[in-house]
Parts: sequence; structure tokens; C-alpha cells
Amino acid sequence: MDNTIPALPNINAAQLDLPSQEKLTPVGSFDHPPRILMLYGSLRERSFSRFLTYEAARILEHFGAEVRIFDPMELPMVGSVSEDHSKVAELRELCLWSEGQVWCSPERHGAITAVMKNQIDWIPLEQGAIRPSQGRTLAVMQICGGSQSFNVVNTLRLLGRWMRMFTIPNQSSVPMAYKEFDEAGRMRPSAYYDRVVDVMEELFKMTLLMRGRTDYLTDRYSERNERARKAINRQIARL
Repeated sequence: MDNTIPALPNINAAQLDLPSQEKLTPVGSFDHPPRILMLYGSLRERSFSRFLTYEAARILEHFGAEVRIFDPMELPMVGSVSEDHSKVAELRELCLWSEGQVWCSPERHGAITAVMKNQIDWIPLEQGAIRPSQGRTLAVMQICGGSQSFNVVNTLRLLGRWMRMFTIPNQSSVPMAYKEFDEAGRMRPSAYYDRVVDVMEELFKMTLLMRGRTDYLTDRYSERNERARKAINRQIARL
């Protein structure tokens, strides 16, 4: 095929990348295990979303991941305090630290909880020249009080896309959660538990595959083209 692209007159060929297998070769070496940040969406003392998050964390640690779980207690509502608040800073630092994330929320009124949304809203799309969520892998899970639903995981997928994250295909939705956990908060053996293992296994695999490739995979023609136009305009302004 002729790569001079004569049939695409509106494209700036100087900024167009032609993908290849060689360009997907991982860059750099890693002397640490995959880093996974986990968020859950409830402040209740007996929180099934927290129980499910800790269950998933145990699975990830078994695979070899380094896991950190953010406690949303005392995280102020977004916009109510400055960005240097200790809980906000903690959450943002964990996002920068992470290579993958797990979001788990109960379903409330057919949607994610305010606790879950508040955490996501505190994560900026841009922090200086850095995008704290871009390129991270993401797994989504939900807890249902009644019959099984997928409202929450669908919403979390939408938010993950908006945050420029790579959301894995698999997901977990646990119905009638009060039946699935024992008094100690451990998940009972079931097909739902097996699905959680599936999801964490897939997240771990995808995080390994993405390592050293995210800069290339998230490099966009439109943004390269915009940077080139701004550079030209700055040169013209200096003349």
C-alpha cells in the first residue's frame, strides 16, 4: 500500500503516525510489580462494596500486584476545599502512582453513589503537563442490594472512557450482596466469586501488556497537530 496518502488531503502527513508492531515494543524496564489503586463507593460500617474491593485486592496480591486501597472517609465534597487538602492530595498521588485501577460502587437509585462519584470528580483530567488517569487500565464492579443490575458498571465504563482509561471487557455485578458475604466480610464461594477472579485476572494481564506502551497508545494525531499549529503560530508571533 502507498503510504503517501494522496487520498486524504485534509491530513497533516508530518503529524500522522503509521502504527506498526515495532512501535508497540515496551519502553523501559520495570523493577516493581504492577501497581493497582482500588476505589470503593460506600462509607457504611458494613460496606459490601468495601468487602468486594478487599476480596478483589487479595486476588490481585496473589497474582503479584502491589495494591493500595483509598479510604474515602473524610474526603470532602469536590469544590468545597482547596486542592491541597490532605485527602485530595492522597487520592491524586495514588492515581499518579497507579498503573491500573479498580472501581467498585453500590447501586443507589439506579446509579453510582455520591461517594464514588466524588472520588472520581477529584481526579483531574490534567495536572500540569500530566494526565493522572490517562493510559491506566481499569476494572469496574458493582454491588446490588436486590436483583442483578448493570447500571453502575455501565456508568463507571462511561466515566473511565472520559478519564482516558483502558477499561477491560470483563466486569463484576454481585446481586443480593447480603447473601454473598459472611459475617467477617469474606465472600462466599460462588459463580459470582469466580467472576471476580476472572475480572482481576484479566486486569492483571492487561496491565502487564500495557506497561511501557501507554505513551505510544495514548499519543493522538489531533493533539500532535494542535501542538504543531501552536508552535508555528509562536514562531510567526516572534517575527
